[in-house]
Amino acid sequence: MAPLASSTCELFSEAVRAVLETWPVLQIAVDNGFGGAHSQQKAEWMVHALQQYFIDNDELQQDEVEEFISDLMNNEFDTLVDDGSLPQVAQKVCEMFRQCQQDRLTEVREQIKQLIQKKSAGRAKATPAKTPAAAADDDDDESEEDEAMECDGGADGAPINGAAAKEQHPPPRAASHEEEDDGWTVVRRKK
Repeated sequence: MAPLASSTCELFSEAVRAVLETWPVLQIAVDNGFGGAHSQQKAEWMVHALQQYFIDNDELQQDEVEEFISDLMNNEFDTLVDDGSLPQVAQKVCEMFRQCQQDRLTEVREQIKQLIQKKSAGRAKATPAKTPAAAADDDDDESEEDEAMECDGGADGAPINGAAAKEQHPPPRAASHEEEDDGWTVVRRKK
């Protein structure tokens, strides 16, 4: 297909920006500084990098775009996307690029408008999952005696009460993102 006209290129750039700005994984990465002090600038650069990737490559397939975005998230935000959203993001960007190539600009503008409305409705938030300790506090049926029986015991073999057991075991990390031993952050979808 023929390269995009300048005005169409600008519209495609707006489309890429709208898709990426409404993608919860990127929002969380930026809001929590996964890309360091310049996370917002990296997100802006990512729009231009993705747009240029389409301009520089003919007939891109969705899986190629997924891999490119995945590499950007990995390299720039130390984030492995594992929530199932990557195919949707790649598919949406590919669809909008094809529409730009086919001069279906009204459709692209309408989709951008819808994405902007979605963005103004609210940003995604990373919220910690309820810890098992908090779940145990909420369970009125369990007595302190049962809680003490669940503990193995202290260093001298004496039983540990429930409060001491909670102090010895830190709560698990939030379910929305986890940092692995190698420093990468994995974003998972809540079930």
